[in-house]
Amino acid sequence: MPNLHATPLPARFIAAEARVAPATAVAFLEGPAADAEGRVYFSDIWNNRILLFEPGTGKTTVWRPDSGRSNGLLFDREGRLLTCEGNEFGPGGRRRVTRTDLATGAVEVLTNRFEGVQYNSPNDIAARTNGQIFFTDPCYDDRSTMQMSHESVYRIDPDGRVTRVVSQPDIQRPNGIALSPDERTLYVVDSCPVIGGNRRIWGFDLSPAGIVSRQRLVFDFAPGRGGDGMAVDSQGNLYIAAGIYRPRGPHETDEVPPGIYIVRPTGELVGRIPIPEDVLTNITFGGDDLRSLYITAGRTLFTIRVEVPGWVVHRK
Repeated sequence: MPNLHATPLPARFIAAEARVAPATAVAFLEGPAADAEGRVYFSDIWNNRILLFEPGTGKTTVWRPDSGRSNGLLFDREGRLLTCEGNEFGPGGRRRVTRTDLATGAVEVLTNRFEGVQYNSPNDIAARTNGQIFFTDPCYDDRSTMQMSHESVYRIDPDGRVTRVVSQPDIQRPNGIALSPDERTLYVVDSCPVIGGNRRIWGFDLSPAGIVSRQRLVFDFAPGRGGDGMAVDSQGNLYIAAGIYRPRGPHETDEVPPGIYIVRPTGELVGRIPIPEDVLTNITFGGDDLRSLYITAGRTLFTIRVEVPGWVVHRK
């Protein structure tokens, strides 16, 4: 058999300078979260639903058919599902943060406005054992729908009070968010898809009251596609979904190939887990030992076993 890896393009059969490009897509997966039993919940933003994958059976079902254009998902300290209901890729986005009691099915709206104004598109979420919740609110789709004059990070306190904790000019466009295992550092992905825009991972000190301070750069992916979502392992290392094979415009390059980038809190790049699909969006740890990494990317939920267990607030 000939070496198929060396087989050239069939030049006389395709148009000059032609390249394969996506014509359409049937799903856009985001925000995976694994419950204490190992079941993985994840958003399909384009189809406005939340899916449920059960590793024991290998089956995927529709768990919530109308998700409010959900994006980031996370279980809080009590095992309730937190949901960022966004405003992207079609109608029906409810622009709010909710909490679902899986035992009863009851859905509680935690916040849908700040200072009387609707959010842009709640994107990703992090939670502390003290009940505080942090979420990002960028706008990556139709920016004419923005009612906020800023794209910010917010804190929801256990009493329901909402505080804006980070905004411009300290960040440009917040996306993924995560906490260190000791809950004393807040990490924020700052990914702004314009020419010269930030592709940075920021770290902030976090006080017991939820006040952020001492902003510092952890990692910079520029000029490639920066980070989207991220997770943290039990040793404090960051796992960041980033990179792209095919740049989507002049604002980014292909210098960052798609994968999960493991970065120490000091900013040292440990390595990359290659993922064979654009565009990587988010990750979480699951399994009975928190050593199964689940990755949403385009239309696919990937998984890989890792050596260092993950950290999640509901299994601390």
